[in-house]
Amino acid sequence: MKRLIPILTFFLITLAGPHAAYADPPDALDPSNGLNLINAVTGLHGDSYSLNVQTLLIITGLAFLPGLLLLMTAFTRIIIVLSVLRQALGLQSTPPNMILAALALILTLFVMRGVIQQEQDQVFTPYMAGTLTFQDALQNAEPPIQNFMLAQCRREPLHLFVDLSGGHYANPQAIPLNVLIPAFSTSELETAFQISFLIYIPFVLIDLAVASVLMSLGMIMVSPTLISLPLKLLMFVSIHGWVLVLGALANSFATPTG
Repeated sequence: MKRLIPILTFFLITLAGPHAAYADPPDALDPSNGLNLINAVTGLHGDSYSLNVQTLLIITGLAFLPGLLLLMTAFTRIIIVLSVLRQALGLQSTPPNMILAALALILTLFVMRGVIQQEQDQVFTPYMAGTLTFQDALQNAEPPIQNFMLAQCRREPLHLFVDLSGGHYANPQAIPLNVLIPAFSTSELETAFQISFLIYIPFVLIDLAVASVLMSLGMIMVSPTLISLPLKLLMFVSIHGWVLVLGALANSFATPTG
């Protein structure tokens, strides 16, 4: 986990660093316009990053890691499906939110182990060894996570945000992160809801069957949930439901081509 925190921090830094290539830098620094700090952080003039600036970026990156985890990783899809599964079972607070979040985090690290390994081999290890400058590390950190997000993006959300940005890109790899991230997040929401719908159907059928039987017996005062909950738990455990759901979630992610 100590190695994963610096590696994940590079994901956040890429949101600012590589975007200097997509904007026209100012011709000169003007102390009155407040651009000194911006240019120092983003390196618009090609200056080397000082140790103080690097420390500031790392501390800021650690503060924004939760949001980064939601927007640029597999966490969103996994936590939504697990939350819907809990509701389909009829359990309000079991498993607790902390357990679901921890399980989603572990599965996210498992799904993205290839991306994390690439970041470690291409960015973190060379940078810590002193063979890679900080600016080069920022540039090398973008392709692995970009390829992962592109592999999961659906055509419609990607076209939507490209059109909204007003840009024209020769290939998907040229799409900047500020356009790719919202397209990826929207795609993850669509995929998560589709998987959740398929998971929800068997449990709804059990609820309907129990309610029909109780109505036919005239037991209208008995809550269907009282009978259907143990039946749903029995079915879920007997078919090894957690193995099936987690396996389906892990296999639902496309392998990056880049």
